[in-house]
Amino acid sequence: MERSKGYALMFLLGAFVAGGALGFTADRVFDAKHGREMRGPRAYRQKMADELKLTPKQQASIDSLIEQKHRQIVALYKPVKPQLDSIAVLARVVSDSTHAQIKRLLNPDQQVRLDKMRAAAHKELAERRGGDTPGRPPGPPPGAPPY
Repeated sequence: MERSKGYALMFLLGAFVAGGALGFTADRVFDAKHGREMRGPRAYRQKMADELKLTPKQQASIDSLIEQKHRQIVALYKPVKPQLDSIAVLARVVSDSTHAQIKRLLNPDQQVRLDKMRAAAHKELAERRGGDTPGRPPGPPPGAPPY
């Protein structure tokens, strides 16, 4: 029994790690496509302009280079994005299934604590992504520069 609990826990942790890695990658793909306000690359570009006291010409050249980099990265992700999306969905199913299996091994008090632990982990991940909910802020309007 203890051995199966250990395997279940290892599987759950593996699912969380895989889900986190996939979520991180998907988040980067989403950001590359939709951008974010005053966070990430836009904030960094503004900080660079302010702290380095860039001239308008320097800033325009840097903006051009960053936009070129953005297009290249989007092109790199484009062929694998459908697979990443599918893997993320499957990883979520595996994670939810494993969570349910582990809950069946626990007493009611442990189940409540496990649910709280999982909710806290999800909240922490959402906060690292820029909000206290799993939703994302809207991207820039169509045709706007990526960063």
